[in-house]
Amino acid sequence: MIEIYTDGASSGNPGISGAGIYIKAYGLVYTFAIPLGVCTNHEAEFYAVIKALEICKDKFPGDILSFRSDSKIVVDTIEKDYTNNKAFQPLLEKIRQEGKSFPYVFIKWIPNRTNQKADQLAKQAIQQQH
Repeated sequence: MIEIYTDGASSGNPGISGAGIYIKAYGLVYTFAIPLGVCTNHEAEFYAVIKALEICKDKFPGDILSFRSDSKIVVDTIEKDYTNNKAFQPLLEKIRQEGKSFPYVFIKWIPNRTNQKADQLAKQAIQQQH
């Protein structure tokens, strides 16, 4: 099982945003700081999951994925597989599509303090755009 920590950050809301992805797999660690351009903080959190799914499709096809996020909105939306927020609907649809590549995709909420590595990567992605 692959452990994936994701976080999104924005400088302003909306503002310059970044996704941080920290992956633990087979005794190795993979880190990604992905610039996202301008979006809201919540959108950045969703994009972090989407980008992580795309990375895992390439690096770990067919593996079981266990996501951890400090975004209650993202975790609740994915667990319920529903949102009435029009901005989040296409993001949830993209997550559904990307998730079909894997036998199981789990997501659980974690507190901010246990997601510091992904948070640092998301902030690093913002800095890359200045």
